[in-house]
Amino acid sequence: MMSSLWRKKAITSSTPPSTGLKRIFGTWQLIAIGVGVTIGAGLFSLTGVAAGLYAGPAIPLAFLIAAVAASFAGLCYAELAGMIPSGGSAYSYAYAALGEFVAWVIGWDLILEYTVSTAAVASSWSGYMTSFLRDWGIVIDPRLLNPPMTLVELPDGHKAHAWFNAPCLFILWLVTIMLTRGMKESSWMNALIVGIKICVLVGLTVACIPYVQLAHFHPFIPPNGGHYGDFGFSGVMRAAGMAFLAYIGFDIVSTAAQDTKNPQRSMPFAILGSQIICATVYVIVSAVLVGVVDYHHFAHDPSPVATVMDVVNIPWFSLLIKGGICLGYVSVVYGLLMGQSRILMSMSQDGLLPTFFRRMHPKSHTPVPSHMLSFLVSGVLACCLPINVLANMASIGTLTAFVIVCAGVIALRFTSPDAPRTFRLPGGPLLIPCLGIISCGSVMLSMSLITWMRLIIWLVIGAVIYFAYSIRHSHLRTNG
Repeated sequence: MMSSLWRKKAITSSTPPSTGLKRIFGTWQLIAIGVGVTIGAGLFSLTGVAAGLYAGPAIPLAFLIAAVAASFAGLCYAELAGMIPSGGSAYSYAYAALGEFVAWVIGWDLILEYTVSTAAVASSWSGYMTSFLRDWGIVIDPRLLNPPMTLVELPDGHKAHAWFNAPCLFILWLVTIMLTRGMKESSWMNALIVGIKICVLVGLTVACIPYVQLAHFHPFIPPNGGHYGDFGFSGVMRAAGMAFLAYIGFDIVSTAAQDTKNPQRSMPFAILGSQIICATVYVIVSAVLVGVVDYHHFAHDPSPVATVMDVVNIPWFSLLIKGGICLGYVSVVYGLLMGQSRILMSMSQDGLLPTFFRRMHPKSHTPVPSHMLSFLVSGVLACCLPINVLANMASIGTLTAFVIVCAGVIALRFTSPDAPRTFRLPGGPLLIPCLGIISCGSVMLSMSLITWMRLIIWLVIGAVIYFAYSIRHSHLRTNG
């Protein structure tokens, strides 16, 4: 059995065989998916929480640190995406480079990453939609806007415990219906929404610049409060760890190989292109937000852009921005739910998960059962857990995937040096992957003990499932 843990899939540079999915994505559509997912909750929600609790005005520095660390991983993703054009992202890369058990670990980790990321985004969208509706005079009962047992104030001034965050379910349901109707139609809708989102960010930045106060940047890195992560540079690092939820976008691009016309060519360009665009946007917009509003006001604010627009106080423009952001979140949830279903499909095609996860609808050619299960699980998490818990869980899952991808590049450079690569890392086989492992690992070490414990518990559950089911049903075992 021990030898079975390290069996590897063969590397093929040819376009993978048909899985029932339609190949409709080109380079620009993949970039739209990467940008659409990356510019989402990380910018519109976590910017405020990370600034208010950890980094203060240095939140642009935290995003820059995260971007640098992610760039090393992004380059590694680009090499592997051009070398192994199969769906499944880091899971498929690990299967070819490091063996089945490592692939299972990272696949199980990606399931956690996408599920809690989707829940975090839905939770953030709930805050913006609530603010948008309030501007129109529509007020939702606060007990339906927060996780269970959260103490909230009712309109009559009384305190009560919240029931659950209800609006989250609407956006999850809406995007799930989009995905189950077919990828061609939903991909063009996604591209349109991404374009609207970029226009919203440009308008937001231009409108807010006159209201930026330089005093809000002093001190740039607030002094440490006495323990790790409570501001100071350790707080910047902890904020960078939370910010990694933002850089899940290019991981999702790499899950779409089976939906892409020419994955060997398109995916490396899309991964690197979306990463450059998003890193620039994050640094600029986060600086504008903390420049307009003192970071102390963001500590528990799930919708910092809405808060900033209230300060700018241009009612019609505020409505436009908030409405655009609410619409823009659709592209984030779209990418996350699509990526989740592709991971489940890839693992099911290899026999590590039941066939249920790769069943296709005969007309839309989409994995409807996977989409529905993702909707249910993400919905429960979004309704019941606070966004900071969800964000930290998603970020540590993303970082784990990045570290394994970097290790996979090193392994394949030595075990398969002559395999075709449409993109090759500059600087040899060690420099960038090692920098990626060190930088991502450093950010992981900055994360809280409880976040690590949640990850370990999830991986232990995954190990039980692997040894009870997956190792016996693996196609490498049954076909070998």
